Amino acid sequence: METEFKIGDVVEAEITKITDFGAFVKINGQDSGLIHISQISNDFVKDITQYLKVGDRVKARVFKLGPGKKIDLTLKKATSERPQQKNNFGFKSSDFEEKLKKFLQQSQQSLTQVKKRTEKYHR
Repeated sequence: METEFKIGDVVEAEITKITDFGAFVKINGQDSGLIHISQISNDFVKDITQYLKVGDRVKARVFKLGPGKKIDLTLKKATSERPQQKNNFGFKSSDFEEKLKKFLQQSQQSLTQVKKRTEKYHR
């Protein structure tokens, strides 16, 4: 009997093997899948064994389906919009992106002015 999964399905998975890059699982007792290290937590995961152990049973969401029955899973919570994450500088990612965008625009304008002046003096 072949099990069909769709992206977004929540499945019960048993951890069968842990590697540096993720945890291999058995889904519903028969199919196998992978929970990549980046899909274990919203926090940075350095050591998977701090989160999962062989034999643990977890509820995971089908994240991606690949060729040849490849099933990628996630333990992260599904959200309808991208969370605003604060970085090490204490401001939200969107704030940083806006500030970076303004900085790049100002830098480009300054560089254009410098080029014009340089060309003017070298004629």
